[in-house]
Parts: sequence; C-alpha cells; structure tokens
Amino acid sequence: MQFIGRESEIKKFNERAISTNAELVFLYGRRRIGKTEFLRKFVQDKTAFFFSATESSDFEQRTRFKDELLSFGIDVESAFLTDWQEIFKALPKLKKNEKAIIIIDEFQYMFMGNKAIPSILQNIWDIYLSKSNIMLILCGSAMSFIEQKVLGGKNPLYGRATAIFKMQELSFVDSIKFFPNYSLEEKIIAYSILGGVPYYLKQFSPQLSLKENIVKNILSTETILYNEIEFLLKQEFREVSIYNTIIAAIALGNTKLNEITQKTMIEGAKANVYIKNLMKVGVVAKEYSLLDTVKSGANIQRGLLKIQNNFFRFWYRYVYPNKSEIERGYITDLAEAIYCNTSTQLVSLIFEDICLEHIAKLNYTGRLPFKAKHIGRIWSKDLEIDGGAILQNKIFLAECKWTNALIDERVLFNLQEKAEKHSALKNFEKYYCLFSKRGFTQKIYDSKSNVYLVELDDLIK
Repeated sequence: MQFIGRESEIKKFNERAISTNAELVFLYGRRRIGKTEFLRKFVQDKTAFFFSATESSDFEQRTRFKDELLSFGIDVESAFLTDWQEIFKALPKLKKNEKAIIIIDEFQYMFMGNKAIPSILQNIWDIYLSKSNIMLILCGSAMSFIEQKVLGGKNPLYGRATAIFKMQELSFVDSIKFFPNYSLEEKIIAYSILGGVPYYLKQFSPQLSLKENIVKNILSTETILYNEIEFLLKQEFREVSIYNTIIAAIALGNTKLNEITQKTMIEGAKANVYIKNLMKVGVVAKEYSLLDTVKSGANIQRGLLKIQNNFFRFWYRYVYPNKSEIERGYITDLAEAIYCNTSTQLVSLIFEDICLEHIAKLNYTGRLPFKAKHIGRIWSKDLEIDGGAILQNKIFLAECKWTNALIDERVLFNLQEKAEKHSALKNFEKYYCLFSKRGFTQKIYDSKSNVYLVELDDLIK
C-alpha cells in the first residue's frame, strides 16, 4: 500500500535535512502511530544511517551499532569505535561534503541499557556534533519516557533539540484514503472504528465489507486487532485489569471521576492516579468546554475524560464486555449487533470530532467569519452544543446531526434559541453552522441567511 498523509511533516523534515545548521531532532508518539514508516519515507531518496535499538544489553547494543556503522561505510577504523563517546563523535564521518543523516529508532531502549547515554550524547553534541554537518534524529515510542527522561527540564539533553515533533494520528481526510472502495458513509464508519492510526487502518481489507472486516479482523481471537489493546497496556502498565476496568467505564460514557468511581467501585484517589497514568501515555485526555478555555480562573474540575483513540473506544465498548462470547466463537450475531450500534450511536459521537476537525480546517484556511483562537465543544449544567469556535466576543456555534432524516429549520431554530437565551453566550456576536449526514430541506436553504450548511461531501473537498 502506498504511503498516505504526513505531507506537512515530510516537508518540515526535508527543510531540516538541507539546512546549513546541525540538527538534533526528536520524534516521538504512541506505538503504532507510524513513526518508523514515516522516517523510512523521509529517507527513501536520501542516503541515511538507520539504527533500530532493541531491548538488549548495553554491550550488545553498542557492538551492533558499531558493526552497522562499519557496514554502512563510515570512514573510521573499528579500533577507534571503542565506546559510545567515540561512536557518537564519529557520526559526522558517515558522509563527506554533505549532511550526514542518522536515525536512532526506539531510542528509549538505548537508555534502558545504559542510563548514561543522554549525558554522553549531550557532551558530544555540545563539543562536536553541534558544530558539524549532521541531522541526528532520535525517535521513541515510550511517550512518558521521552517527555520526562529526555525532554524534561532536569535532563541532560534539555534545550539541545533543534526541533521536537510529537506525531499525532492521521486526520480524518487522510485516514479514509485507506478505503477507496467504500462509500463516504462507510468510510466514516470505518474511521469511527479504527481512528487515524495507520497500523490499525491497514488491518482492514478494502475488498471486504465493514461487517466482514469486523468479523475477520477484530472478533477473531487470533487477529492483531483483537489482541492489540491488551498487548499495548501490558507494555506500559502492570495492573492491566484495573486499567481495563477504568477505560471500559469511560468508553461507556462515564466521563467524570465520581462517575468512574461509582461504576468501577475503585476509590477516588486511587482511580485518579490510574487516570493520570493513562493520560501520560495518551490513552485518555481531559476535554474542556470551549467557554472554560477562555474564562479567567476556569474550574478545571469541569473537564470531561475522553478516550483519545477511536479504536480504543470501540474495543472497550464492544469487544471487552463480550470477550467470553467471542472466545466461544459466537460472533455472527454479535458482529451484526456491533455493526448496527457502531453505525448509529458510536458514529454520532465520532461525527462531532470529524466536524470539529472541519471547523479547524475552515479556520486555518480563513473560511470562518473570523480567525478563531479556540475550537471545541460547549457544555455546562444547562447547555450543550456540539461544536464551536471563539475569538473574544465572537462565537461560531455548530450542531452535528448523524441521522437519516433531512435537517430542517427546527434544528437551526433550537440552536439559535439555546444561544440567545443562555447567559454565558448573551454578549457574543453569534454565527451558526449545521452539519448533516443526509443534507437539508429546501426550506432551510431558502431561509439560511448567514448560516453555514455542511454536508458529508463538503468534509472531504
């Protein structure tokens, strides 16, 4: 399959590759996000040294690194590459008269084998490498490790990076390119199941229907996607059963700490520790109402917990509670029920995220009525609006409807009425937007005035 997306990141890396400065670039992100594939795409037209660190002893790691340097053709005698200091110092000699590009993938494994690696590299960078024609890329999957042990303020390499890239999931528009044979509605359902992780997207066959893919690639116990989530949790945590319980509670709509403790019967302070750990590795995030983001001294307790990745949400909502049934092989009826629920209830939630991404795109390209500073959902005790964008006293308000009915003027009137009557919105200059799965009645087109109307096709134009 061809490489999809990441055009902006490729451009930025290429700019670093041709700069006249020494470059120390950090690239990190959660596992399966596509970092290694991205780096291979970046160097496909370049001569670069690519080393993948492994969970091995420091001696074995250093020996393999040295041997691969010699095989690559470094202009240094083997006898001089006796330790990490000499190895790092020799890296610019990989290329003559042009920038040497060196990639160390899974950098955290080098640190685990030798805790002195960051200090050694910092010293060599300061004295030698920062003055040479080099682009050194350090890539890692252990997010909390990279942020705390490498990039944190008390660590040796702090302040040395010339660029830091945290790789995110593919956008909705790029993710659906993995399914060229699906209708747009089917693409949205597939995205709601798999999210924007390339590794997950590749597990679905574009030649199979969505239901067939659910059966063959998620509900079959030998498949990657069936086992993926628990594999990842075991990589990060010890008490996997507790994390499973908490994530499953969030997936079912328990988005506040008190709701989670009631659902799981885990004591509040203890649950809070587990939740913070999940946030550190990017499984869970806290989302705030758009109005809270602009209030001075906003109450951070108002934030709602949200599972970051669509596939995590899908797995804990449909696979985790049905594991016994799946293990016994009773998956035909289950797959039908899962598909029906996903294509209605789950997609209606993900559709809001897709619409927010579209609002951000409109804002970036200057197609909103103003240049917004914040984009997100709006909620309070007596107010809920699917999406919006805000700048000082201007606000853009959106409702997102994943329904088979055409949207009529009543939806617009209800949105306008909520906005006009609620005290938190009364002083804003208001603009309105409606997103619809099936489109709009002629009446709403005739009376829309300054209302933005967005249909499914508009999301990918």
